[in-house]
Amino acid sequence: MAELAVDKHFKYILSVEKNKDSFESVVMDHLRMNGAYWGLTALDLLGKLDSVNVDEVISWILKCQRESGGFSGNIGYDPHILYTLSAVQVLALFNKLDVLDIDKVATYITGLQNEDGSFSGDMWGEVDTRFSYIAICCLSILCCLDKINVEKAVSYILSCKNLDGGFGCTPGGESHAGQIFCCVGALALTGSLHYVDKDLLGWWLCERQVKSGGLNGRPEKLPDVCYSWWVLSSLIMIDRVHWIDKEKLVKFILDCQDVENGGISDRPDDAVDVYHTYFGVAGLSLLNYPGLKAIDPAYALPVDVVNRIFFSG
Repeated sequence: MAELAVDKHFKYILSVEKNKDSFESVVMDHLRMNGAYWGLTALDLLGKLDSVNVDEVISWILKCQRESGGFSGNIGYDPHILYTLSAVQVLALFNKLDVLDIDKVATYITGLQNEDGSFSGDMWGEVDTRFSYIAICCLSILCCLDKINVEKAVSYILSCKNLDGGFGCTPGGESHAGQIFCCVGALALTGSLHYVDKDLLGWWLCERQVKSGGLNGRPEKLPDVCYSWWVLSSLIMIDRVHWIDKEKLVKFILDCQDVENGGISDRPDDAVDVYHTYFGVAGLSLLNYPGLKAIDPAYALPVDVVNRIFFSG
């Protein structure tokens, strides 16, 4: 079996950040905050975060905070709950949550909760269970979960549960591994996993493994490295990860590496990007791949970072 090309991936992630004129960089301009979270968390899991200029990153993040308290994907864009969580996660990586006006951020997120318990992504009102997870995860990291109506938030998530045990983006929406991660993660963070039919959902999730060892997001779809995260973390949270072939999944992820130039792609021999590089490394971390830091399946942050937030001081 191939090995993880740690140094190549390290150099690839740094090159993406430095090359502002590349196609990848230009098309990601509006969501650079997500890119920063993917790249920096991958570096931390690889044990390479100390190569980053912390002050530069923090200064840029704070320039992305808007008047509302929310963060935008880059300087000059509108705030969104997606980028707000990424900003908070990156600050947590660097142990710099103290630079935040926590009340201001928490007030922004709280203001996005709707009467039925759901969350909008921003002022324009799109509703999605992704945003429920993001709100709960972000407020939990900031130790402000009591600022929202948790009971209603949980109730809305449960209204998106389907007969196959999975969850959709809104009530009646098709079960999808990404949404399942969001719903299971939110339920885990609120101590509500007892509402999940773990065997039924576990069966749906383990059926996502295809012959190549990779995982897909829905029935009849191609495998994709990013589902190594979405499916695997969900299986771990409901204690059914032993239902898949872990060794075959490790091999699939390693086969998606560009061993010459670094980076990981969605499938073998495709073009690499920082998104799949992060989720490939995160998936390997969940699989206890040697040499990688452990990652928390609910917070999507290294375990030592999560422990520092809740158990230090």
